[in-house]
Amino acid sequence: MKKLFSHADVKLITAIACLFLMSGACSAPKHEGFAIYLTKGDVPPAQMEALSHIDIAEQPVFATDDIISYNAGTHEITLTEDAYKRVCSLEVPVRGRSFVVCVDRNPIYRGAFWNPVSSMSFNGVTIMKPLGSGDSKTIKLELGYPSPSFYGGEDPRDSTEVLAALQRAGKLTDMP
Repeated sequence: MKKLFSHADVKLITAIACLFLMSGACSAPKHEGFAIYLTKGDVPPAQMEALSHIDIAEQPVFATDDIISYNAGTHEITLTEDAYKRVCSLEVPVRGRSFVVCVDRNPIYRGAFWNPVSSMSFNGVTIMKPLGSGDSKTIKLELGYPSPSFYGGEDPRDSTEVLAALQRAGKLTDMP
């Protein structure tokens, strides 16, 4: 039986394959920028603060490319039509659905998508689940539910990492 490759050929092919893999050709983008992810295993919002580490889902709910603009003064995010539909189609129970705000897949702060018919209060950052199709395709990062008086602590929405990522992407408006 005739050999297809010599020992030297196999070594060369192996070396090229290793260089290709080490170059990051098969890895996730390192500069994803701003993104909002659900949690792996759907960690309930009430348990988020008790955990020291939260794993994020494989894919974001939306990321920088899905954002038309982010108003730094009001924390309103205008999304593309597809991204807005993804947010509208999320199943959000009355206890909320946890998310993590990330920059380049690094967690910056956490919060929860919240159901507007919920009677439960929440001491965290919320994104209210839109009930309709909405002409503006805008969502808002808010403090506390049902009002900001239910929120205690520092406001994480003005994170320098988040604002810098949005600025680099050309999405930021109305700097505080």
